[in-house]
Amino acid sequence: MPVTVLLVDDEPLVRAGLRAVLEAQPDITVVGEAADGAAVIPLVRQLRPDVVAMDVRMPLLDGIEATRAVLRTVSDPPKILVVTTFENDEYVYEALRAGADGFLLKRARPAEIVHAVRLVAEGESLLFPASVRQLAAEYGDGDGAGNPVARAAMERAALTEREAEVLRLMARGLSNAEIAARLIVGTETVKSHVSAVLAKLGARDRTQAVIAAYESGFVAPG
Repeated sequence: MPVTVLLVDDEPLVRAGLRAVLEAQPDITVVGEAADGAAVIPLVRQLRPDVVAMDVRMPLLDGIEATRAVLRTVSDPPKILVVTTFENDEYVYEALRAGADGFLLKRARPAEIVHAVRLVAEGESLLFPASVRQLAAEYGDGDGAGNPVARAAMERAALTEREAEVLRLMARGLSNAEIAARLIVGTETVKSHVSAVLAKLGARDRTQAVIAAYESGFVAPG
């Protein structure tokens, strides 16, 4: 089955460019477009896309609030890929904190755009881990010790030693297969550990788990 994508951006040329790049791939289909975040929820419910590629800054409802709204109100929500002009942007980090699964630069090359959509859809690796780490270092709460709320949540999670090791490797951007090779275990074993980490942290995916790891001080972003 192809990966289905909903494009949300107030610039028609950006939407047209993304559509042209994505629809050139045999395994990706663009199922719809919207010009503002305010239109996202009804379109997501109608079209049930796998991925929403959404501008972070829009006039009526920005990508941050649209992400929160989708995750709050839509059952089995899609993956959300924030599209942005600037990489080192507090808006991007806030979108990740709100539940976005990754971000993509508008100036990205076609191959990078396709890779980002596929990776976010698969959900088995962290998109641009070095950039996420940089954003956490600049905009995350705390000074490396973690903010008290996030630190307490991490302590309550009571990760096992192996789960903690898996989370650290997730934060470095390793895929399930790469973690399995590093720990000399099977991929299914790693998937079980990742699922346990997400459940204990109350994270919907590995991006949110890694953000929690940075904000709690469990992993140093620097």
